[in-house]
Amino acid sequence: MSVTLVLVLSGLVIGALFGAVVQRTNFCSMGAISDAVALGDRKRLRAWMLAIAVAIVGTNALLLTGLVAVDKSFYLAPRVAWVAMLLGGLLFGFGMVLAGGCSSRTLVRIGAGSLKSLVVFVVLGVTAYISLRGVLAVLRVSAIEPMHVTLAGGQDLPALLARTTGAPLATMHLAAGLVIGGLLAAVALAARDFRTRENLLTGLAIGGIVAGVWYVSGHVGRVLEHPRTLEEAFIGTYSGRMESLTYIAPIAHTMDWLMFYSDRSNVLTLGVAAVFGIALGSAAVALATGGFRWEGFRDTEDTANHIVGAALMGFGGVTALGCTVGQGLTGVSTLAIGSMLAVASIVTGAVTALKYQQWRVERSD
Repeated sequence: MSVTLVLVLSGLVIGALFGAVVQRTNFCSMGAISDAVALGDRKRLRAWMLAIAVAIVGTNALLLTGLVAVDKSFYLAPRVAWVAMLLGGLLFGFGMVLAGGCSSRTLVRIGAGSLKSLVVFVVLGVTAYISLRGVLAVLRVSAIEPMHVTLAGGQDLPALLARTTGAPLATMHLAAGLVIGGLLAAVALAARDFRTRENLLTGLAIGGIVAGVWYVSGHVGRVLEHPRTLEEAFIGTYSGRMESLTYIAPIAHTMDWLMFYSDRSNVLTLGVAAVFGIALGSAAVALATGGFRWEGFRDTEDTANHIVGAALMGFGGVTALGCTVGQGLTGVSTLAIGSMLAVASIVTGAVTALKYQQWRVERSD
């Protein structure tokens, strides 16, 4: 069996596991923010925090043991496109509220029978593709991304601390990983009503999946000398670099793969396989538990909100280099400054959209 096939099958299985867990536990970043803002219920927010904590500890453990060179991922490039992170995050956060969920939640809902999530998937994918290669890409590259700062080395917090203090980088990875991961886990577990078996397993499973994909992509898919270039390469990914879970660009690549399937240069990647996997995993759990329901749009306004939200997620997610999973779990697991900016902006955008919807309801009443 070829390494590429192993990577693709791993993406399918891991995506299915992610979809099954999310469908079974109702894990949702947008829902976590909505519960906290509208209801004062922070259980799902704590589950998200626990997942981030597990992802941080797991990812830094892989780096310290030498199994994965996470510092070679695009998240830790010296260039910090802070305007893109902030603007893209705001647009994505606002859009996911209008669309009723983030990109990963959209795929989970498709598996559970939501036809309106299928529309969101198409609009999001087309907009993301236009933002990657089309007219919106020109706007993004020429007007947004030039506003950046370039650091002397990696943009992750351990590298910044190592350069500032002169301490060994490995020591800073160990300290930052344990301290930040430990603090997040402590805050998540502080509430007694959160410490149930389901909540603990949800956080452990989601965070562990992120670290697991880093291992598959960065270790199993690593080739020290590619036959064509004789240089180090990571196969099975669209970017040619190690990747973990993210769903904005892979949704665009999924549509590209479906539309140009007969093109021999168009190959299946780990990210695209994970997109199919999450929908399949969700469908399996929904069918097994009686949770599968066909769902359509309520009215014209509902349709418009979902379409606009999907478009905002497509452009915002590409601009911010990720979504609530791609930045909110995978990016943050590397302790990258840009990822932290993106997540803070996504949360701000989501809260703004929730307040806007509340204002609309109060005004109509």
